[in-house]
Amino acid sequence: MISLAKQRVLVVGGSSGIGLAVAQQAAAAGAEVTIASRSADKLKEAARSIAGKVETAVLDTGDNASVEAFFANREAWDHIVISAAQTASGPVRKLPLDDAARAMDSKFWGAYRVARAARLAERGTLTFISGFLSERPSASSVLQGAINAALESLARGLALELSPIRVNAVSPGMIDTPLWSKMDESNRNAMFERVAGSLPAKTVGQPSDIANAVLFLMVTPFATGSTVRVDGGGAIG
Repeated sequence: MISLAKQRVLVVGGSSGIGLAVAQQAAAAGAEVTIASRSADKLKEAARSIAGKVETAVLDTGDNASVEAFFANREAWDHIVISAAQTASGPVRKLPLDDAARAMDSKFWGAYRVARAARLAERGTLTFISGFLSERPSASSVLQGAINAALESLARGLALELSPIRVNAVSPGMIDTPLWSKMDESNRNAMFERVAGSLPAKTVGQPSDIANAVLFLMVTPFATGSTVRVDGGGAIG
């Protein structure tokens, strides 16, 4: 059984979806968990679903001064997970440049700012959430693939620069998260059924599937510079 007893875990983007699942599993493993996001209301609601010791922190990864101040005033973390991102999608020639820049700022530069400012224990871990489009591009989501590839490359480089801190990425495929909640329910279910049928695993993923991989990386001392793909076989199917 995985134990994170008395270890301090920060989940950036921990108020919903994958980040919340990571926080829930880390707390269940005994960690002292802090969840951070831009919304105090969402954090408060999320904290009620986490059993164990949990704190909340309002943090905007787009504001470098705030990111630096957040880490300057806290002791080193044992583990940091970055799952926060808002990315617009669409073909390169149709997606407005401002939207593309905001997507890159949210998912890549937001993670970069946190990595740059973060204070981690000597053998702590830093984990990014990327996505399988880094390996299997989509003609309608070119930017997402490029951002995810950049994150995975950043993880490999930081694994060298920050050693012996371990830096890794987890690459999800289609995951059933609140990201899809704006879709009509019947359309959403039809999409999930269609995607599941196309995957070798014959199912879409759950946030807990990704959290399992994140916790594996936290407690495996020999894992660094790695990208763990949890995509139902999406990159090979």
